[in-house]
Amino acid sequence: MHTLASPSRFLRTSDKLLPWLLAATVMLLTFGVAEALFISPPDYQQGESVRIMYVHVPSAWMAMMIYTIMAGASASFLIWKHPLADIAARESAPLGAAFTFVTLVTGSLWGKPMWGAWWVWDARLTSVLILFFMYIGYIALADAYAAQERGKKICAILALAGFVNIPVIRFSVEWWNTLHQPASLIRMGGPAIDGSMLTPLLAMGFGFILFYVMLLVVRVKAALLEQRIRRMRFGHGS
Repeated sequence: MHTLASPSRFLRTSDKLLPWLLAATVMLLTFGVAEALFISPPDYQQGESVRIMYVHVPSAWMAMMIYTIMAGASASFLIWKHPLADIAARESAPLGAAFTFVTLVTGSLWGKPMWGAWWVWDARLTSVLILFFMYIGYIALADAYAAQERGKKICAILALAGFVNIPVIRFSVEWWNTLHQPASLIRMGGPAIDGSMLTPLLAMGFGFILFYVMLLVVRVKAALLEQRIRRMRFGHGS
């Protein structure tokens, strides 16, 4: 696993991987957007407002997935001292914060016509808002400590502690009586979404995943090159 986390190997692999990631991301998102806007039908209850779902739901998936990746990378850094683990977690945080922000904004845009309010202190909405603040707190802490070894450990512990909010978000609609609709994709008995809506939703979901991976590779690569330049300039690590 240490070999797989080698910065040198990552830099060599990333140059080969990025063009393929870019092509796959563009193809999936183009297909997903075209299906969502022009082919999938309006919902019989929500009307055209349902199209917000094709951005809102994948963004919510990404918000939780990225924080889970951050927590896993943080655990890897604390336990095995993987060279790339801390960098991956740090570079994921702004991306996760962006997806969480999009989740909150699109949720509000959907909530106004459906609930009659831009915001309600619903269990799902509140826990996602907490997740956004956790991302912001992690980013602020990471910037405050820069490249200090002690700071890396503190950030990793914070990421792991905040992970308890992820299952709260996931199961909030089942644990509490909330306005937010229950899960309609991952549920007993299979998805409750018609295939005409499920196809673009999954395309957007996988497209967002590839978009995140592509941006993460670019950000990690930039961080490694910056780290290498700093070592060359000062003759040692920070």
